[in-house]
Amino acid sequence: MSRARPVLVLPENLPGPDTRIAAVIGDPVSHSLSPRLHNAAFAALELDWMYVACHVPEGQGANAVEDMRTLGFKGLSVTMPHKAAVASAVDSLSATAAKLGVVNCVRVEDDRLIGENTDGIGLLNSIRAQMEVEVEDLRVVIVGAGGAARSVALTMVESGSTVGIYNRTNSSAVQVVEIVGGTSSVVQQNAIRDAELIINATPLGMAANDPMPFDVDLLRDGQRVVDLIYKPAKTTLLKEAEARGLQTLNGLGMLLYQAGEQFRLWTGQQPPIKAMAESVGMTL
Repeated sequence: MSRARPVLVLPENLPGPDTRIAAVIGDPVSHSLSPRLHNAAFAALELDWMYVACHVPEGQGANAVEDMRTLGFKGLSVTMPHKAAVASAVDSLSATAAKLGVVNCVRVEDDRLIGENTDGIGLLNSIRAQMEVEVEDLRVVIVGAGGAARSVALTMVESGSTVGIYNRTNSSAVQVVEIVGGTSSVVQQNAIRDAELIINATPLGMAANDPMPFDVDLLRDGQRVVDLIYKPAKTTLLKEAEARGLQTLNGLGMLLYQAGEQFRLWTGQQPPIKAMAESVGMTL
């Protein structure tokens, strides 16, 4: 079977001979905000870098890693459905990526490709910056048991939170706890009532007719609610939480700050977060 040829989406200004190139791979990828974020960062610091989007069909993630070597790309962002395949194709993994078994970022070190995962730290930095709260000793319930839930749960536990995993399929929640360990545990839906921070890590809310990810009548005064979805900007869950007077946050900040961490890993420089935020219509 012949390999499907990746489709590249290039920015307006084509690279020069010394331009360093980074890319995002996914299927689909045309909706990705990552080119805006990273090209804004490169421009803000006047770095001779360029970031492109590559549509890589499902099943071709490992081949894309080899293409990265051949073409000399200096960084790679990885979105669905390639995160596990790329983890198996790089030369080595960071401790976080190894524990999770998935990669959302590849960096180059001495001609070796290192797989990283910046999703969890992205959400953590978003919560710290936008909600102005530290998660140490916080009681957190994460709703969902997919890759995003695992990444977020691991970072929260490592940062000192007590984390409960609630999922309608109990066996999936058990798998998350087995991966994350520490102060994580499987909880039932009623645990939401006693949580200080609730994080929706399911896709429920992306479509207008989606059911709620959990019973919103469990919410109480003083809680904070995060939805990892950023399109729509306000899911029904966030609207319900705001109607109860609760502080809320969508997933755009997580996208911003995980991209910022990738920028730091690739360039060794602190990311210009404000410029990156402005490129996607955020005000910090």
